[in-house]
Amino acid sequence: MGVHMQILIAILLGIKRNWHIFFGLIAGIVVGILFPASSYPVAHKILDITGQAFINIIQMVVIPLVISAIVIGISSIGDNKQLAKFGKKMIFYYTIITVAAVAIGAILALVMKPGLNAQSFISPDVAQEMQGYVSSTIAEQQSNLAGIFLGLIPKNPFHALSTGDMIPIIIFVLIFSIALAKIGEINRPVVSFFESIFAATMKVTDWIMYLAAPGVFALTAASVSSFGISMFEGVWRYFLVLVLGVIIQFFFVYPMMLKIFSKVPVGKLYTAITEAIMVAFGTASSSATLPLTITCCEKRGISSKICSFVLPLGATLNMDGTALMQTVAVIFLAQTYGIELSLILILQIAFLAIIASSTCAGIPGAGLITIALVLNGIGLTPEQLVIGFSFLFALERLADMLRTTANVASDAVVAAIIADNENEINYELLNNDTYKDIV
Repeated sequence: MGVHMQILIAILLGIKRNWHIFFGLIAGIVVGILFPASSYPVAHKILDITGQAFINIIQMVVIPLVISAIVIGISSIGDNKQLAKFGKKMIFYYTIITVAAVAIGAILALVMKPGLNAQSFISPDVAQEMQGYVSSTIAEQQSNLAGIFLGLIPKNPFHALSTGDMIPIIIFVLIFSIALAKIGEINRPVVSFFESIFAATMKVTDWIMYLAAPGVFALTAASVSSFGISMFEGVWRYFLVLVLGVIIQFFFVYPMMLKIFSKVPVGKLYTAITEAIMVAFGTASSSATLPLTITCCEKRGISSKICSFVLPLGATLNMDGTALMQTVAVIFLAQTYGIELSLILILQIAFLAIIASSTCAGIPGAGLITIALVLNGIGLTPEQLVIGFSFLFALERLADMLRTTANVASDAVVAAIIADNENEINYELLNNDTYKDIV
């Protein structure tokens, strides 16, 4: 049986086990089409509030979960050499996946030229003005890297906690956790405290996931009712590029990574994480899906040591789906405004997309916000591209759902590879198709 057929069967098995969430997705699409927001504003408002409440409930446990998971993961690794080895492997695998994503996105966008469909909506004078801005910026070799770097260093970690700024939080917790690992057994009271927090947040997650089906239903219905089928007018080719890019990641890049770097059966892993993938699609938030991703991986044999170290960092730093989207989106905008795409400019867009995606919060819509970083790197701002951005916003929710599924799946793939490399995976659990359902 071919690997792609194995993946399809694995996903279908996962859907069968979690039929209630899949039913919520399908029912949400149907209800959204039948009850458009313009005709049923009250129903749409109720759906929107219900969906946002579900996301807020999950995000309520994200920060304590991320902090406690990283502290436990690093302190359980203990040995600085082992910690460095885990970290190097994680960065290596995440880099391969993200570079592959931006390369796929750039190639598909350059071949399919999604921006040509939208050129007729842009004034020639406006297009010429935008072309001038880009040429000027490339000539002056402006760079935002210094500002980006300084923004990652938390001046006040408590302020970062209060605002939910995940990158500075992660950096502070990493430094703090390494210090705890260095001081030896005297760290036990603090580590025990965070172990209790982790256990409590996972228990809360178990309770929250009973709301997964109605939450996903409400989010999907609200999105579809807002835009309907008309959202595809003018940008269907852009959306098609995104779909093809995510499919290539799922059916070629991830299986190839598993095949080359581990002996983890791709079908078994996809079956194990299908529930997390469906919730990721419904919530469009990798951070909100993180508790479930950890639960799916741990219950199918990936050790808590690996999950608590790799997955929280991946949910914050590894955004291959977002990097793919941002690459495609910026090339789409460039084509829409008639900006010439030289090889140097394409490479610059791809590089900035990798940087911008890694600074992107794992919440709905964040990928389209941090795309400003990529545009700034080529001399533009979202405010200058109002019409072009209106196309992106028309499809943002669906695009966000797609890229989030890729973000979450790649986190689990990397966790499984590292667990296999370090003999931290229980293959009896992974290969057991009769395991207890999570929800």
